[in-house]
Amino acid sequence: MWGVPQEVIPFLKLTQNIVHYQLATLDAFLNDPLKVWNWYLYRMWLIANAIPNPGHIAIVNFENFLKDRVVVITQNVDGLHREAGSKNFLELHGNIFEGKCKFCGAVFTEKEFANIFPYVDKEFLKGLSDVDFKEKILEGFTERDLPICPVCREILGPGVVWFGEALPEDVLSQAFSVSKGSDVFFSVGTSALVQPAAALPIVAKESGAVLVEVNPEETSLSKQCDFVFRGSAARVLPAIFKEVKNL
Repeated sequence: MWGVPQEVIPFLKLTQNIVHYQLATLDAFLNDPLKVWNWYLYRMWLIANAIPNPGHIAIVNFENFLKDRVVVITQNVDGLHREAGSKNFLELHGNIFEGKCKFCGAVFTEKEFANIFPYVDKEFLKGLSDVDFKEKILEGFTERDLPICPVCREILGPGVVWFGEALPEDVLSQAFSVSKGSDVFFSVGTSALVQPAAALPIVAKESGAVLVEVNPEETSLSKQCDFVFRGSAARVLPAIFKEVKNL
């Protein structure tokens, strides 16, 4: 499947948006880490079995065509840009397959985290059918299986930014620097409402960049854009790349 679906999560009987606000917080994690990890493992399972869509591939094509002149700034935590082959990217909200201790601040790469917590290993998750996932994760995963930080011995969380947490200063600083120095800035598939990321296209525009929006729907940014393409990234970006390549 392309991307990650936003359907009702069966074992929680909550829509994705409600779950985000209820579980993607430090308070929820402290209150019920098992429930939070059940949800994240479900998301990881979906992502591990997803593939980059044609929009991801088009971005990689832009990178290869324009070399180091392309920087991807993403709010997604699924790692699909990396999976598609992007090399130059900034993950504002982190990566779901990495690990981070919310207590001592220790961080772990995908490989390191999978060694600590085998449940998050992509190859393990890819091999699970619906039935396997239900039996091994939803029914078989207990508090004894929660990942423990090797530094401080507290329970580890995923390497993502939760509601109420600040974005990593180094990544955010790079994102603003790249935006300010850009010649063309694409805002793709975002509502342009979540700060501070929503400020990036404005910074680019005020610094002289051509602002391009790719989105199926109008957003708060649309009227400030120089070019607007109504459609999904999977449909529009390959078409734009084809035209750019032929210039």
